[in-house]
Parts: sequence; structure tokens; C-alpha cells
Amino acid sequence: MPNHLIHESSPYLLQHAVNPVDWYPWGSEALEIARIEDKPIFLSIGYAACHWCHVMAHESFENLIIATLMNDNFVSIKVDREERPDLDSIYMSFVITTTGQGGWPLSVFLTPEGKPFYGGTYFPPIRRHNLPAFREVLETINRLWHTNRTGILSSSENLTQSLQSRLADQSGEEQLSPDLLVRVVRTIAQSYDWQNGGWGGATKFPQSMLIEFLLRQGSRGDHASLDMATHVLRAMDQGGMYDVLGGGFSRYSVDSTWLVPHFEKMLYDNAQLALVYLHAYQLTGEPSFREVCEATLDFVLREMTHPTGGFYSSLDADSEGEEGKYYLWTPAEIHAALQDPDDAELFIVAYGVSDQGNFEGLLRRNILRRNLTDEQLAQHFHLEVNAIPTRLSDLRKRLLDVRRGRVRPGTDDKVLVSWNALMLTAFAEAGRSLECLEYSQAAIRNASFILENMFPAGKLARSWREGQAKRAAYLEDYAGLAVALLSLYRADPNPRWYQAAVNLVGEMLAHFGDKTDPTGGFFDTRDDHEALLYRPKDLQDNATPSGNALAAMVLLQLATYDGRSDWRTLAERMLSSNLGLMLRYPSAFAQWLCAADFALGPVHEVAILGDLVDLGTQGLLQPLLHGYHPCLVLAASPYPPPAGSPALLSDRPLMNGKPTAYVCRGFVCQHPVNTAEEMLFQLTQEISNINIDC
Repeated sequence: MPNHLIHESSPYLLQHAVNPVDWYPWGSEALEIARIEDKPIFLSIGYAACHWCHVMAHESFENLIIATLMNDNFVSIKVDREERPDLDSIYMSFVITTTGQGGWPLSVFLTPEGKPFYGGTYFPPIRRHNLPAFREVLETINRLWHTNRTGILSSSENLTQSLQSRLADQSGEEQLSPDLLVRVVRTIAQSYDWQNGGWGGATKFPQSMLIEFLLRQGSRGDHASLDMATHVLRAMDQGGMYDVLGGGFSRYSVDSTWLVPHFEKMLYDNAQLALVYLHAYQLTGEPSFREVCEATLDFVLREMTHPTGGFYSSLDADSEGEEGKYYLWTPAEIHAALQDPDDAELFIVAYGVSDQGNFEGLLRRNILRRNLTDEQLAQHFHLEVNAIPTRLSDLRKRLLDVRRGRVRPGTDDKVLVSWNALMLTAFAEAGRSLECLEYSQAAIRNASFILENMFPAGKLARSWREGQAKRAAYLEDYAGLAVALLSLYRADPNPRWYQAAVNLVGEMLAHFGDKTDPTGGFFDTRDDHEALLYRPKDLQDNATPSGNALAAMVLLQLATYDGRSDWRTLAERMLSSNLGLMLRYPSAFAQWLCAADFALGPVHEVAILGDLVDLGTQGLLQPLLHGYHPCLVLAASPYPPPAGSPALLSDRPLMNGKPTAYVCRGFVCQHPVNTAEEMLFQLTQEISNINIDC
């Protein structure tokens, strides 16, 4: 018989709707039942693509004995962390504070008032790996609830006050200065793994925001930063974590060499990685970076896009009950798929496929990872080196066609605003820079989808699925979507996108601001959000940028477009108050570092006016659209500019009746010009080279 999750829209919650556990969604009903029945709450937070969430569900939540124990003694609540990042943030902070580590599934015991008193992550069904059995945990908590209630409540109150007080912690206000970037790069370089690429050992994450920051420094002429960024990008795209057949990246590598991935594919990872590979291509011209960017975006269009334009959240790590099964190969399977022995042998040698296999979970199966270079393969097989890329590309396509016949991992098909915003940015920039109409259309469709479907009752919603927008949006949704719409505006200068970004920032300032904090900053939830244990204000970047870092970036960008010194001042106060954290923990504050890079500038403003399809106007736009210019603000419009255009375009007449460019700094412009050569000359008077200095 279904439980109370059966009417939810989240695929993760629906996965648990037929558990014997009497699950409730988070809400007043469950909290009130806990109060009336005088029971503690068991809160389980996870997400649809989470492998260990599936494991605990199968081992414990489908077990009738454990389910009966939970139903008799607890009110059990399931939360999709992707729909409710506020709850995840609050209770993850508690678990990390009390245990020293976090992760999913997140398992927390609460009082009926929602105050936590004990928690952890995955609990096995029997004692193992120094973890207690889940049944033992339940029995112990139940006993203490009835025999030592005073101790539990006292502990809960103390822990809650400790969590609330953390919001007031600040790193001390410092001044932004140019040497900040140099000091941060030095810190980043000290922990870089030059043998394998990336930072840290096992487990190794891609660190897209940190790579983006290094590319920004590379554009300033810092060769050490560019070397680190390109080295890790080459290390990741050889395979393992990167899907060499279908494109796209898995969540992370469980080892230090990027070989064995955790196979779930998340929209936010692929959005950020597609973008940094695009930027690396723009900086270096290296074709492989463009190929990875395009393959990743093509994967998203093929497998993670709703027909009306929204992007799905994730692909599961498991298929047929086994992690990674969809992606693994044996030599026999490759021979059967390719048929020609010479083709099969070339592929097997190129991608290190062996009879022994390289994946422990499924014996004798192989994760595909590039093993030999084109030159080595040409020498080994006595082939022309120039023929290798085309031949391998053909073999990958044939194997991908065969792989499509396998049982595919499940898709979490909900549409989340902040994650869609990241992918919208990637498609907008790639469409513009690579002159790919399909990518540009995907970006426009996605923006239109969000603006037309994600504002029920006039307020931005967090999540959409099957025609229904749900959940109040968070700071990261408002700020992230505004940043993405500005990226789209630069690629497709329609005032609709610009005005939508301005409106979102207006809502952000009105409903998320922390009026008690003299350094500025924003809460993660609106001022009319439901009351929680406390109002979260997360500053740290995690797998996705923090809402506050995105807010600082969009305030800086809009301040430049509209000449709003008050918005720039607010963003600079936010940056200064977190400068100490950026310097000490750059990998955890990398989006903040990108915002600091923009704030330090110099930022150059270019206003272009003229018929947007005119060859003269396009001639002015093209050199600015193709390269990587992270500190360049570009606005373009027919003349006169339509209502809703940025102030940067105001009072800028055409010169000689022709398409005209204005190169400005702080709204003070040089003499207008009609040719790209003159425009670029003016830019190079301010910066030694537009490609190597912001």
C-alpha cells in the first residue's frame, strides 16, 4: 500500500512511495503528528541518482521488520535534497559538526520541533566498517527517547544554538587588492597534483569553479594558472570519469587517477565542465577541448532535455541494480559490436580494455579510458597518424549505438532552476562562440521555458515536473538565473533577457537581504519562506556555486550595465567580508574568487548599436563573441535601443549613420568607431592584449 509520498512529484520521493515505511513529505502535517503522538522524527535526505541512498533503501526501508520498528516509534520524513537545499544545508551542518563528515543519504533524528539530536549518513543493516546497524540505532534512540528525554532535549537545544550562532561567524573584513589573485594562485598551486591532475587524492572531484578561476588568471597572462587548468582538463577527458562514447561526465572519481567514476551524471557538473572546456578552447585553440565541450552539450541535448526546453536533473549511477553496468565493456562485447577484428583490436588497445578488467564492482569489465596517443597507435598498428582520430570517432559512434540497446540508467526528470541556469549559460556561450545554431536555440528555449513555466502566482519556483512548478525558489535560483540571463543577453541581445535579470535581482534585494548584517549578503530563503530551525545563509561553494557568490557576481555585472554604484558597493562589501575565507580555502570559495577577479578588473564596457543582422554590426560583434573575455561587458542593440535595454546603450548615437561601437570604462567612452579594427585598437590602448588581460 502506498505511503504519504505517493502524491509527490519528486522522482526520488516517488521511489520510496511504496516502501513499507510510512514516509511523510516534509511539512506541517508530519511535524504535527510527531507532536501529537509524542514521537521523535527520523529524517532521511537524499536524491534520485544517489547510489548509497538506493542501497540503504533496499537494505533497510524495504525490510518489513525495520519498517515496523520505524512506523511504531518514529514519524519518518523523506526529503529530496535537490528540491529542499535549505533543509539539506541545516541538517547537513548538524551532522558534519557532530560527526566530522557528511554525505547522502543523510540520516537525522529530530525532536517534534525539528531540532536535531543525533545523525549520520548511511547506516548498514548489520554492524560493519565501524558503523552501527540501523536497527540498533533505531532501538537505542527509541529507548533514550523514553528513558532520557531530558538529556536528549538538552543536547538538542545546545546543538541548535551552536548551529544558529555559526551564522554570525565572519572572517574579518579586508580590502580587495590586486595581489589577492597572486596569493590565491600560489595557495592553489601548492596542493596541485602534477602526476594525475587535479587536487587531492581519492576521492577526486573536478573542481570546475576553481578551473574557471585559473582560466581567468590565464587570460591575464599567468602561464602557471593556465598550465594547471589545461593539465587537469586533459587528465579528466581521457575517459573514466568522462564518457568517451556518449559524452558527459560522472560526478567524481573514486580514485586519484580519474579512472573509476561514481557513475551518476549530474546536470550541474556537466554544465560547469562544458563551460570550462569551452573557455580553455577559446584561450588555447586546442581542438580536443572544443570536442569535449560539444560532446557534453550534445549528450545533454540527447539525454537530459525535456521536449519543451527544460533540462533534467540527473542520470542514475545504477542500471539493472548494479552501479555502472550501462557503461562497462568486455573485449568480447567490443568484438561482437564492431565485428571487424582489426577495428576491435584498435579500439581495445586505444582504450586499455583487458580480459582482467579494471572495475572491481563487475568482474572482468572495463571502464573505457584512453590508453595510447594517436602517434603510439599509428606506430603500433602501422597506420597513418592522421587517420587515427577519424577512425576512433567512427568506432565510438558504433559502440554508442550498441550501448543504446542496453537497459539505461534512470532519469531524474525534474527541472531545477539553478541547475538549468548553469546549463543555460553553457549553451548560450557555446552557441555564440562556436556559431552553433542548435546550441543557441537550446539556450533560448530553456530561458523561455523557465520564464513561462516557473513563476506560479508571480514568484519564482524551485522545481518543475510534469507541468507543475513547485517549491519556493532559493537565493541560488534567483541569482543564478539572473547571471544566466545576462549570458544569454550577450549572445542574443533581446531586452527581454536583460529585463528579466534586472527583475530577479530586484526580488533578490527585496526578499533575501540580511538587513542586520553591515557587510551585506543574503539569506538562502525568502523572507516569506516557512519557518525553519534557523534561516540558512550558506557562503561556501559546494558542487554548485553558493547563492551569495552568484549574487555578488550578478550585482557587479548589472552595476556595470546600468551604472549602479550602489550595487557595486554592496557586492564589494560582500567580497571583502569573505576575503579571508577565499585566501585560506580557495577550492571552497572559487565562485567568490571569480567574482573578485571581475571586481578587480579592469572591466571594459562595449556598446554596439546598429541593425543586428547587418554585416557591419556583425563585424563589430564577432571578435568579441568568439574569444574568452571574462572582464568584458558587452551590450548590443538596434538604434535607437528599445525599452528595457541597459543604460550602457543610452545616449549613444550612430556615427555616420553606420553600425557603431563605443568602448567605455565606468560609462566614460572613447570616440565612437565604425570598424572592428578601430574598436580593437581602442581596447588594446587600455589593455596590452584583449586575449591576455581582462
